[in-house]
Amino acid sequence: GADTARAGSLTGRHGAGLRTVFATGLRGFSFQGSATAARRIAADPAIAYVQPNAIVTIAATQSPTPSWGLDRIDQRNLPLNNSYTYSNTATAVHAYIIDTGILFGHSDFGGRASSGRDTVNNDNDATDCNGHGTHVAGTVGGNAYGVAKGVALVGVRVLNCEGSGTTEQVVAGINWVTANAIKPAVANMSLGGGANTAIDDAVRASITSGVTYAIAAGNGFLGLFALDACTQSPARVTQAITVSATNSSDAKPSWANRGTCVDVFAPGISITSAWYTSTTATNTISGTSMATPHVAGAAALYLQNNPGAAPAAVQSAIIAAATTGVVTSPGSGSPTRLHYTAGF
Repeated sequence: GADTARAGSLTGRHGAGLRTVFATGLRGFSFQGSATAARRIAADPAIAYVQPNAIVTIAATQSPTPSWGLDRIDQRNLPLNNSYTYSNTATAVHAYIIDTGILFGHSDFGGRASSGRDTVNNDNDATDCNGHGTHVAGTVGGNAYGVAKGVALVGVRVLNCEGSGTTEQVVAGINWVTANAIKPAVANMSLGGGANTAIDDAVRASITSGVTYAIAAGNGFLGLFALDACTQSPARVTQAITVSATNSSDAKPSWANRGTCVDVFAPGISITSAWYTSTTATNTISGTSMATPHVAGAAALYLQNNPGAAPAAVQSAIIAAATTGVVTSPGSGSPTRLHYTAGF
């Protein structure tokens, strides 16, 4: 269309090669060229900004202990009571898992998981070859491991078998959700990296279109120490629900990101869920990646009962429902809110 022609003309004029044109959600394009070409394209009055095609990654670590997250989110205080109570299963809601894909045939999904888009290979087969996306999907909506046990799960593969992807791939996946989401809809992004305007803008446009986003706060610097989530993308998007992690004692681990951009904490240490190696496989892993789908699942429960709710209303409901004052060592600037689902 006209966007493609204009982008092609602009990049060609400066000796760069056009790669992908984004027409829905974040409007723009990706190109390959020299630093000089990038500077010249950035100087064009039609261009808002140019940024490198940066890498974003998952954030999860291995741990041997059994899962407890579902047990924690339906009660205000410890100790755990070995049960998870829920009022609905979100059967009318679609959850878009923007991640490494999903093992669609896994028994925990009961035939409710389908493929949306694969922006790594540019096809419609978002099959998982890493495990992270399958694990996240299981926490959002698995029969056994999920918060919303009847939600329709849709895989949007933007990260490769090693768990990393480019800005171009991630933006394309977000834009696909913006263009194709069946409402009411929630999206889970258990991924991120340093400040990235293009990814932030794509997420904001998707939220404006009516999709509620739950986003991982991030696992700090190389998993060693926490960073301010307001320095990370897309964690810093204020219109999204940004989630950091707690352990089974309601404490934030030292590496989980912190700060005023965190909306709520959720269980993220030693979480058991579905895995990609077989249709019955499970794995127990940790990270803000594992905390986030507890919130995405709860957003789906809320949308089942409030199907016309805008993303801002869903975000407000999640924040208002949370248990305050229980998270210890939350980190500088962080709230002390722990995710709570019983009201949904």
